[in-house]
Amino acid sequence: MIKISVDEIEAKKLIQEKIVELVKVVDAEYVFWDTKELKKRTCMSWNTIMGAFFYDPRFIKRKIGGKWYFPARETRAFLEQWILEQ
Repeated sequence: MIKISVDEIEAKKLIQEKIVELVKVVDAEYVFWDTKELKKRTCMSWNTIMGAFFYDPRFIKRKIGGKWYFPARETRAFLEQWILEQ
């Protein structure tokens, strides 16, 4: 019979470290978000975004042609600050 013992605290620590690594990889994939990605990342509808923070002067955005683009790193930093202010 084989007996395996797992240190739960160490296992959770390793799992959390791996999750952080994977999130960094996924975030590094995008330079810009479009409106679809912004809605996905915030779990908000477009109307909610427009009413909540779209017109905040600190929120960096550019309209190119008919499409809005948001720099991923700056948008994430803004959203993290914005939610703390609410």
